[in-house]
Amino acid sequence: MKETVPLVDSHAHLSMREFDEDRHQVIERAFQAGILAILCPAEVTESQNVITALKLTEKYKNIIMAAGVHPHQARFFSPACINQIEDLARAGKIKAIGEIGLDFHYNFSEPHDQKKVFRSQLRLAQQLHLPVIIHSREASKELVTCLLQEKFSHGGILHCFTEDWHLAEKMMELNFLISFSGIITYPKAYKLRETAKKIPLERLLIETDAPYLIPLAYRGKLKRNEPFYVREIAKTLAVIKDLSIESIGERTTANFKSFFCLK
Repeated sequence: MKETVPLVDSHAHLSMREFDEDRHQVIERAFQAGILAILCPAEVTESQNVITALKLTEKYKNIIMAAGVHPHQARFFSPACINQIEDLARAGKIKAIGEIGLDFHYNFSEPHDQKKVFRSQLRLAQQLHLPVIIHSREASKELVTCLLQEKFSHGGILHCFTEDWHLAEKMMELNFLISFSGIITYPKAYKLRETAKKIPLERLLIETDAPYLIPLAYRGKLKRNEPFYVREIAKTLAVIKDLSIESIGERTTANFKSFFCLK
């Protein structure tokens, strides 16, 4: 693949401490490789994470920010979190609320708390007319129920998609884009690749979820994922869709820019 094929990384945690030693080199490496934009979600229960993300958006015009309380962190939620997200939104600092959602695989926070926090953030996003970045793991039924009961209508991104076609179809009906990560490159992810084949191009995004989920080609070789490697997801989707990598890059970039009204 040509290093200069235009791409976006629709989800990279660049404000996490894993990037403290070489964050700017990581970003420059990505931009030099043709990555045109990166979405960085900030975790509002960790103040330094938000501060770092804000500094990135101030320094780099091609990095946009979301902010929210991840389901793993729901146990740390307080009304101050909602206030902070609202302040960031009204100041024009964030393009979406997230990453938010439900995760019943690890249950680092109780399901009841997760749903309560998720609903609170959906209500805020609806009030502010903002999309949401959603994390879902083993919680698809409850996730859709929350969206429908809250009458959420501003769409968003279902990030790091790992579930079935039924959920993808329902989320697309609710104006969500479906984003695939390095998981799609793993040998055992054949069912996920089958689902990806069915996702319309106009609903497709790619992401690294850096520093997590190193693509197969680099597993065992890297300790940390980074936006540069989003090209591996593009390569895999090109094979799945029987298209050129350039076509995948152009389409996912256009989807991202259109959804967030970027030039």
